Amino acid sequence: MQLALKIVLSVLVILAATEVGKRVPSMGGLIAVMPLTGALALVWTYLDKQGDAAFMQTFTKGAVWGILPSVLFFVVALLCFRRQLGLSAVLAASFGAWLAAALVHQWLLR
Repeated sequence: MQLALKIVLSVLVILAATEVGKRVPSMGGLIAVMPLTGALALVWTYLDKQGDAAFMQTFTKGAVWGILPSVLFFVVALLCFRRQLGLSAVLAASFGAWLAAALVHQWLLR
């Protein structure tokens, strides 16, 4: 039941972002990156780990520093779209930049 609830709430956030984004693109983008996703992840993790404070601190630290690779993903996407690249090229470049930054993220947090 808990897994189904996680899936339904996650899908609702994505649907809200895309449906609102059809009408107001900037608001759709804001919904897509709002802390709701992070809050849901904190709640699920807290419940799964029975409130383990040390685990939650490490999880949250990873999320805070993980913002940087995510920002890089969207900066690269914006630059690629400005150059009028196709979606597959935009996603490849953005995920490539994110992956490189995520690897640095994991290396620095060791």
